[in-house]
Amino acid sequence: MRNLFAPLAAVAVGLTVAGPVRAVEVDAAVLRVDYPELLPISRYDLPPEDLGFAGAALADEDNGTTGSFMGHSYETTTHAVAPEEADAALDEILETGTRLVVLAAGAEDTGRLTDRAAEAGALVFNIRAESMELRSGACRANLLHTVPSYGMRADAVAQFAVWKKWPSWLLVEGSNPADKALSEAYARAARKFGAEIVETRTFEDTGGARRTDTGHAMVQRQLPTFMQRAPEHDVVIAADATDYFAAYLPFHLWSPRPVMGSAGLRPVTFHGAHEAWGATQFQTRFEELAGRYVREEDYNAWLALRVIGEAVTRTGSADPDTLRDYALSDAFELAAFKGQKVTFRDWNGQMRLPILLYDDRITVSVSPQDGFLHQVSPLDTMGLDRSESDCTAFEE
Repeated sequence: MRNLFAPLAAVAVGLTVAGPVRAVEVDAAVLRVDYPELLPISRYDLPPEDLGFAGAALADEDNGTTGSFMGHSYETTTHAVAPEEADAALDEILETGTRLVVLAAGAEDTGRLTDRAAEAGALVFNIRAESMELRSGACRANLLHTVPSYGMRADAVAQFAVWKKWPSWLLVEGSNPADKALSEAYARAARKFGAEIVETRTFEDTGGARRTDTGHAMVQRQLPTFMQRAPEHDVVIAADATDYFAAYLPFHLWSPRPVMGSAGLRPVTFHGAHEAWGATQFQTRFEELAGRYVREEDYNAWLALRVIGEAVTRTGSADPDTLRDYALSDAFELAAFKGQKVTFRDWNGQMRLPILLYDDRITVSVSPQDGFLHQVSPLDTMGLDRSESDCTAFEE
């Protein structure tokens, strides 16, 4: 079995190019914080041991292929820790001289660890935390995001619903703080695109087992009753960031309606069935490397390290400030198997990227939808636009 904590060696290709090359050693680390959580509703969603790390390994291979022409070498270490060990783990990473950190953590830990990394002059890539605040008033100048925010996901769903002429929504939210944050993103999306939330209902998380026989029976009894007597609506929007009820919604409604959001048609960055725009070769290489299908966190980690690789190739430097400045510039773009190249918003460090709408079998659609226009990029119709973000860290 592969050692998850061993360096992910870059692939060396024995080719040369004309002209001088300057050797650059690029050291990065992936720090994943594993929280104690209930099992997901479906065993298909159990997190693999190498979640995120496999995407990093593939990115190192890709970076190494190009880097071999340029005299650049890439080495990425991986670290999975409990929340109480995260600060010490980051300190150990920084003590080795590594100044490029890919971070998979919750929003609060992401903010604190990013501040800690800033003291050492490190650049952090967020691949998990979807908090809108981290892209607004709580942004950090040394924090870039390859994971979309709650707002980007909600806007992706909203655009499709409006395009389908389903403007009346019944919003079903969970009771946990993350569920409430996601619910607010959907409320914001409704206001933004002219949809109407006819009612918001809160499904209480009682803390029970999600995958037991009694759990199934309880949900089967509760949900139809819970969904009774709703105002007329076109679609049910589920805001269940903590995964405890939404998966049961599609076949347990009182009135048959499409379900979107956290169940039914879901907004994702990537999935194992995506084949368009050259993604088949990405999927094949990932599956050969990892022995499983890709998950979103793998793709987000791959994106982060490919940003580093592209910036190193273009600048000839591994300096964090140099790489950050290039990534935020108009010159940066990266092919990401999404039909258009991805870039960063220079006002809050969020990557612009299309959102796939996925029904657990195929890509049903891709947002932004046709007809949703923006003066800079249609991708900026999703998430916080410049005028909507309170982030000032990138103005300095």
